[in-house]
Amino acid sequence: MLLTTAPVMFFGGKGGVGKTTVSAATAVRLAEGGARVLLVSTDPAHNLGHIWSVKLSDTATPLEPGLDVMELNPAATTERHLLQVGDSMRAMMPERMHREVDKHLELSRNSPGMHEAAMLERIAEIVGAGVDDGGYDHIIFDTAPSGHTSRLLALPELMAAYTDGLLERREKSDNFSRLARGMGGGVVEGKDDPVERRNQQIRSVLYQRRRKFEVLRGVLTDPSECVFHIVLTPERLPVMESAELYRDISSTGIRVAGLVVNRRSPDDGGEFTAARREVERGAMAQLDELLPGVERVELPWLPREIGTREALSEIAALL
Repeated sequence: MLLTTAPVMFFGGKGGVGKTTVSAATAVRLAEGGARVLLVSTDPAHNLGHIWSVKLSDTATPLEPGLDVMELNPAATTERHLLQVGDSMRAMMPERMHREVDKHLELSRNSPGMHEAAMLERIAEIVGAGVDDGGYDHIIFDTAPSGHTSRLLALPELMAAYTDGLLERREKSDNFSRLARGMGGGVVEGKDDPVERRNQQIRSVLYQRRRKFEVLRGVLTDPSECVFHIVLTPERLPVMESAELYRDISSTGIRVAGLVVNRRSPDDGGEFTAARREVERGAMAQLDELLPGVERVELPWLPREIGTREALSEIAALL
């Protein structure tokens, strides 16, 4: 196989360049070679179900021998995330505070970064369970357009740091509470102290959250565990955006293993394709200048409909 593979693989790039087709074809190629593959779409504009003409969901659906597919719905993922957070918060708070918890969560629903945080939690769950518990050899992510993806993959570091800050503040608060209760002759601290039980529960949730992001960050930044492939078409704007995406992804510590240049015009297609080929030649020269030395796979512009299962096998053979 020409593409560099790893247990976790991401395909990203500018909108409309063929990320879904290339990621799906890669999944088919690996599954046909005997691997167990989970293909996951994080793009709100899902297309994987259209290729197989099936309705997909957040649950892995077996479509072919060795190949399971799922589509993550950002809105549903956010609701699921808020439900889990709400259950944890209500379990830790006295009943009189439950309405305040609900009010806080309602305000958080559309706050900046909430959808990304919820999606990141789901990706962490999939990566954490997929290879080990799920028995998959490869988990392949078909991602949203460039900007969304680069922000999402930068989050594990930020979320881990944020959780560390919460733990530090939690520890200071707990120490102050113990001191105040001791000075006031309150309940003796111990396993039967309801305040201490609540504090321990909060710390446990925060430690579990930090561990989840640490595991995800460890996988994403291990070049033997995770690779990112940038998909683009041989045109000036996709080339420039791909160079920016390369810098963004590389800055997070994730290995960009290669470029997939999609829809290359044929050399012998007449006057029109000759003109197109000249445009592509300039774009490819710019790509060489901006991203020298990065491995590259080039796929031809096929004369047939590519959004079908039959087309995937043809494209898979070229990867």
